[in-house]
This record gives sequence, structure tokens and C-alpha cells, in this order.
Amino acid sequence: MTAANLTDLTVLIVEDEPLIAMSLEDVLVDHGVICVGPAGSVATALEMIEDGGFEIALLDVNLRGERVDAVADRLAADGIPFIFTTGHGAEGLPDAHRARPVIGKPFRDLDITEALARHRPCRQ
Repeated sequence: MTAANLTDLTVLIVEDEPLIAMSLEDVLVDHGVICVGPAGSVATALEMIEDGGFEIALLDVNLRGERVDAVADRLAADGIPFIFTTGHGAEGLPDAHRARPVIGKPFRDLDITEALARHRPCRQ
């Protein structure tokens, strides 16, 4: 995939590990992505969803021991696509969202950019 595939895409980052969040932001900004967040807790993520301004989200499944189910539910209800990032495997995903795309941790930059290009919503 090329950088053009992600240009002007706006992504909500839901990640509680600062180094991973910063790394994601660096990679995405280098590909022309506009980043929102990071949200390091479910409460913060829900507030950011309420504020809007993004097209797709990257969701860490576990935020400091707190499951991200409510965030996934809210995004799904709002029709906003999202991709899980997790080191816990498929068994760690919320039951209602096991069919959603998943990127296993540790991931490569290419894993993230290709997944976002593949699942990027179509603009009207």
C-alpha cells in the first residue's frame, strides 16, 4: 500500500501504552493520517467518540485491565469501523465483535497501514 491510500484519513487511537500510542501516531502521520487521541481509558474513548471527528478507530482490547467492549459497542452502534489491536489473541475479543479485523501485537508498521487502507470507509 502507498501513503496515498491513507492521506487525510482521520483515526481515533485507543491505546493505554504511551510508547505504542506514540509509535502509532508517528507511523500514521508519516502516511498522511490525522490522529485523534490517544485515548488511554474507556471513559476517555467514549468521550472522544461523542466528540466525533474521525472515520475509523484502532482499539487496544485491554486498557489498564479494563475491557474495551463498551467502546466497540458504541463504535458499532454509530457505524464507525474499527480494528482491534491485541496481544491476547482472538479469545480476548468481545464476543459481539469477534468478526471484526484484528492486528496482533507486536505488529509491524506495515500491518497497521495495510489494515487501515483495507478497512478505510468510503467517502461519499
